[in-house]
Amino acid sequence: MSKRHVKACPKEFREQVVKLALSSGRRPREITVEFEISVDSVRRWVRQAQLDSGERKDGLTTPEREELRKLRRDIRRVRMEREILAKAAAWFARETVSTPSGSSNS
Repeated sequence: MSKRHVKACPKEFREQVVKLALSSGRRPREITVEFEISVDSVRRWVRQAQLDSGERKDGLTTPEREELRKLRRDIRRVRMEREILAKAAAWFARETVSTPSGSSNS
């Protein structure tokens, strides 16, 4: 399953759609027709707003998601750094073994 890359809606727009969905009692499909957005987007935005407000407990809040995203990025960076260091250490080890020490007592 591939992720589709669509232009993100502005935060203010998402907030207005969520407010409308929660306050009007209208179904997500009705709202999507009016604003030409997907039903899944409206449902996802409403669910996230409910998580952020504490109404739901079955997922991560926006700050938790941001922290998780940051931690995953940091882990990728650290793994890449570790791989580079391991390759450098192996290279230096080979160079040390193959290069004469320069201080020979002959």
